[in-house]
Amino acid sequence: MEHAPIETPERKAFYARIDKQNMTPLWSVINALITPEPRSACVPALWRFDEIRKAMLEAGALITAKEAERRVLILENPGMRGQSKITTSLYAGVQLVMPHEVAPAHRHSQSALRFVLDGKGAHTSVDGERTLMSPGDFVITPSMTWHDHGNDTDEPMFWLDGLDIPLIQFLDASFIERYEHEEQPIGKPVGDSRARYGANLLPIDYRGGSATSPIFNYPYDRTREALHQLSRANDCDPCHGIKMRYTNPANGDHAMPTIGTYIQLLPKAFKTSRYRSTDATVFVAMEGRGQTRVGEETLQWGPKDVFVVPSWRPIVHEALDGECVLFSFSDRPVQEKIGVWREDRGNA
Repeated sequence: MEHAPIETPERKAFYARIDKQNMTPLWSVINALITPEPRSACVPALWRFDEIRKAMLEAGALITAKEAERRVLILENPGMRGQSKITTSLYAGVQLVMPHEVAPAHRHSQSALRFVLDGKGAHTSVDGERTLMSPGDFVITPSMTWHDHGNDTDEPMFWLDGLDIPLIQFLDASFIERYEHEEQPIGKPVGDSRARYGANLLPIDYRGGSATSPIFNYPYDRTREALHQLSRANDCDPCHGIKMRYTNPANGDHAMPTIGTYIQLLPKAFKTSRYRSTDATVFVAMEGRGQTRVGEETLQWGPKDVFVVPSWRPIVHEALDGECVLFSFSDRPVQEKIGVWREDRGNA
């Protein structure tokens, strides 16, 4: 049981003296530092895509992608407003590239993911390779790789950005560089990384060298087909339905070293068992309509809506309208590597 030592006049006088020497007694703060369970300012929240899209288009009329560098509306957790965080360790925002626009090339320490929400045919370029994007595609921008985005279509393009900005900020390891031109030169054909690394094959002399997957676009059509095939086996995990993680084909690890990325299918009318884990998680409803109970709060979601579940909060997903597909990301790879990740399957 938590308890605090009695504050006597002698102790208070002692604390005041050592405070001038930039010292604090551990016994006065230990209960706040080492807690019995995770305590976070992060709270459950949901953002509806219809509202995001409307605000983004208004932003598109107010500022260009070039002037903004990245025209993004940050999804700030209501419990941490003003901190540019959706969880304590992760950032999320929705980016808009208007027709015939370019978001100029830069690179930074932070690793980034893109999950395409709406629009088809715009492109992102990473270290000399370009990929076209469609709804549901998961695209990676590794740390310190040049990247720019462009839209040669006649329709606006929207995607969710997920980055480890708070984590890199905490580590004081942030750097950014701007490229001398708006777009980087393209030296590889479209589909090059997928051909080299995405067909259960590796170049014969491949030795790795990066903790990030060498594939930078995991297209949704292939992912969805995999979920469909697995659903035919009717082998559902009671806590997740059918849930898969995106992987680095070179070593089988997470596709990104600091951000775990996942896709899951909830069969029609499927309701999960209660589950909780220490990695606060951001979800995107790609298909279907459903609801997620987070503790005592219920979040009802539809296609392209985004919601967040804090660390160690019990959750129950339920599909309400046909099959549902959820994309999600969290800091689980970091927690696993330092040995603190924990889950509770049904005893929340």
